[in-house]
Amino acid sequence: MLRPKMASETAPATQMHLPTGQGFAEYDIVLKPLSHPELGDICIDESLFAIGRTEPPFASYPPEFVADLSRRHARIFCEYGAVYIADLDSKNGTTVNGVNIQQKISRLHNDDEICFGKSLSYQVRFGARAQTQRLTVRLASLTLTPERSDSGLQPIVITQLPFLISKADDTFARYKNECPHQVHYLSRRHAHIFLKGGLPFIEDLGSTNGTFVGGKRLDEHAVALQDGDVLAFGGHHFVYVVSLQKESAELDPTVTKLTQSMISTPVIPSDPDKTTFVAAADSFLDIFCIDQAPPQEEEPRNNELHDGDESGRQGGWRQGRIGVLMSYIVEAFRGPAPIDRKRLQRWGIGVAAAVVVLGIAVYFRGGSEQKLKDSLAQGEYGRAVEVADRILARDPDNVELQALGTEALLKAYLPQWLDRLKAREYERANAILAGMKQAAVHNPDAHALIGELEWLGNLESFVTGRGGTDAPLKLYADENRIKTLLQRWDDDTQAHQRALARIASYVSGFRDFYAEALSHLRRLQSEDAVYVTAMERLKASIVTALNQDRPQELNAVLDEYAQKYPRIAGLDSVRQDLRQYMEIDHEAHERNLGRLAALLAAERFSTPAFQSRLNALAAGDRFPPREVLQQYAAVSKAWHEGNIDQAMAGLQKMQGGRWADGVAKELERKKAIAQQFADLQKMRGARDYDQRLEAFYAALDPGEDSYFIRAMESDLAQYRDRILGRAQEHVTQADALWHQYRENGAIENGQRLEGTITDKFRSQARLLSQAQANTRQGIRIYRQLKADYPPQWNDQQQEIDTEMELQRKSLQELQAVLEPALLKSKMELLGGEENKLSRSTKSF
Repeated sequence: MLRPKMASETAPATQMHLPTGQGFAEYDIVLKPLSHPELGDICIDESLFAIGRTEPPFASYPPEFVADLSRRHARIFCEYGAVYIADLDSKNGTTVNGVNIQQKISRLHNDDEICFGKSLSYQVRFGARAQTQRLTVRLASLTLTPERSDSGLQPIVITQLPFLISKADDTFARYKNECPHQVHYLSRRHAHIFLKGGLPFIEDLGSTNGTFVGGKRLDEHAVALQDGDVLAFGGHHFVYVVSLQKESAELDPTVTKLTQSMISTPVIPSDPDKTTFVAAADSFLDIFCIDQAPPQEEEPRNNELHDGDESGRQGGWRQGRIGVLMSYIVEAFRGPAPIDRKRLQRWGIGVAAAVVVLGIAVYFRGGSEQKLKDSLAQGEYGRAVEVADRILARDPDNVELQALGTEALLKAYLPQWLDRLKAREYERANAILAGMKQAAVHNPDAHALIGELEWLGNLESFVTGRGGTDAPLKLYADENRIKTLLQRWDDDTQAHQRALARIASYVSGFRDFYAEALSHLRRLQSEDAVYVTAMERLKASIVTALNQDRPQELNAVLDEYAQKYPRIAGLDSVRQDLRQYMEIDHEAHERNLGRLAALLAAERFSTPAFQSRLNALAAGDRFPPREVLQQYAAVSKAWHEGNIDQAMAGLQKMQGGRWADGVAKELERKKAIAQQFADLQKMRGARDYDQRLEAFYAALDPGEDSYFIRAMESDLAQYRDRILGRAQEHVTQADALWHQYRENGAIENGQRLEGTITDKFRSQARLLSQAQANTRQGIRIYRQLKADYPPQWNDQQQEIDTEMELQRKSLQELQAVLEPALLKSKMELLGGEENKLSRSTKSF
């Protein structure tokens, strides 16, 4: 409803409801008068608002204010969540922010200034509002039943509005073979049916032969349709009786569009196979697009041609073109004065020749255009594509030829492309699109539609590639693809929808594919709102924990996300990277040069956040400098090959400078290993040799000390059973210690807060520490000897490690409460810092 509001009124503006892809967003849409403030605001609460000197509220304004307005001046409408203004070829034009938009459509934004004619100007104001409800009667469907049963027309059931009456639409174009002249009486944009206040209205769009309701031709005003109205388009053939199917009244604030929930009870004619069902709404952007069609495209009623006159009319057309050409020649030599024959001799022949050449060029160009149209009509689409490209190479700005070339291109290539997509042959589908680009190199109109097809192909490739819309989403992979696809769609949704609808109008088989693709798109939009958002939060949590040097907290975070979002895939890879990162970080903290160098050399992160954080740390003091790592690589090579003295000498040269403490520590470790190995060789065959062999073997690093492991292989094989037996005893003893720890009750917060180390704390800490050490020792030996062990051992180790991590973390949080020496002693009772991570999880 529209009304002028006087400046003294304070009532809030009513609303225009803007349909979006996810329901409706509501705003206050107000036109505030600038040129004549005394007129008051115009408040809009419908999706379509008519501007004209006989439309309300303009009809009530003083005549001098609206003198520049045309009867059908402009329309403001909402589409796809935006507001637009369309000038309807008005006499004095329309401007937006001073720019003339005559015969154009322009999007409106908050605070834009619009001017109708020369002086009637307004400022556009948008504002969000609280949703209110009103009692409405919803329209379920609108049926147009042919008035005459012998007309050969099909009933039309309309379940979505607005609906455009157009001779180019299949609803009416289907009759062009049976009654071509009757179809020609329709215009390409003849009329449209739309909702206003929940009721259907019809408006003529300036058609040549008019729109009639009850036998009365419509003027510039839209009129409401009632049950039983007789509606005619272009004359006496396309005549229908209107019937409305309404639903019961209900509270609903958005009545601008027939939604799926509204179409449950359409009246279906007795023969559904001979009924046209219109289930997709047209676009106001297309409806109000001014179309400067050539005059011969629509036939006035008084020049009606009889069937069988087509050949004569075509011949007349050709004769008419020649006649026009000849008239130009005659006119070139005719003027108000008598003809000067000498002057004619000097100039006439040259001018006549030029005009004749130009005329012939125009004639043959027309012949090429006709050849293009004939090829399209005969279904020779490939030939039509070639003809169109040749013509457009000479006349690239011919919009009509571009449209014909695009139609031919889509009909020639699109069915093959759809077949390849259905077969999931995406490379072949892309090759077809490449061929389309090459075939339409001179047709910019086709390039935009090919871009839409590329986007659809990428969408389908992504959906099927990941296993369908219900498949898991891969972290650090799928969320980026989803965002890219949605961003491409969201950058100009209405333009994409218009382009895809245009493609569907050319190739009917595209409709089902397009509908399915939009279903996939809606699912991706839902996943973007829930899962992609959660994945972004998780990635931010990972970055925060790493930057704050608290990677141990990520285990709990990953467990939480795995439980809340079960369709996130890739969490296991993150956990693996977390273990690798924590081990590298631990070795760097402990200044274990050898082990750290080996880990850095084997580092392979699949999670970007870990790689980025590691690179940042490598640039600081936490890791050895590049030159230290390069020097140690030569030491490690000699050590692996058993060149012990060479390795020692290399380490001796590296002492001093940054990481000197790490170099010294590694030198001492290697000296100890070399000495133990030499001592063990002297004790071969001794009574307790197997126990010493086991102890030495357990002290070796599988990666760093591989030479000594190889050197002891024969002895290990000889004593394998004894060593495995003692490893099993370690695990059995650990099980007993763990059981006792739980029987006594885990260490509680009160015990951790005690100002001294009580006997109970000491006892429980030792039980937990020994249980962890024995379990790790037993499993480590089994893994080193490549022997199978019961899977429940891993479960026991996990339980003990989790409890140990909890106790250590809880003690660390008491740094501000406990004395440093006391805190250190309690931590040592738990086994020392080295128990945070264990090399026993690695095999060689």
